[in-house]
Amino acid sequence: QVQLVESGGGLVQAEGSLKLSCTASGRTFSNTAMGWFRLAPGKERDFVSAITGSSSDTYYADSVKGRFTISRDNAKNTVYLQMNSLKPEDTAVYYCAAEIWRTGNRWSAGSWGQGTQVTVSS
Repeated sequence: QVQLVESGGGLVQAEGSLKLSCTASGRTFSNTAMGWFRLAPGKERDFVSAITGSSSDTYYADSVKGRFTISRDNAKNTVYLQMNSLKPEDTAVYYCAAEIWRTGNRWSAGSWGQGTQVTVSS
């Protein structure tokens, strides 16, 4: 089991930027695919982005492609989500996820953080 702690959420105006961080503990971080999901009011949890253990591959939801960038620092056991050009529809609770995988078009994860709120005002 992986323990995850997110930080970096907050309130930002449209077109602004935020950077989320997630620090992991509990297993070998560099072997673990990591990612981010989000949950907006009245909606299902959506996949946002994922990154392989070596950072060789990254994946993005179409809705954030070109605006969000995922990265990781294995020496710090931390994964990041740089969010630029934020829109009001990006407002959600963002969850860090570990042991992430995809079956068809559906993404899932084995471990979850507690979530951090991101609110984008218009």
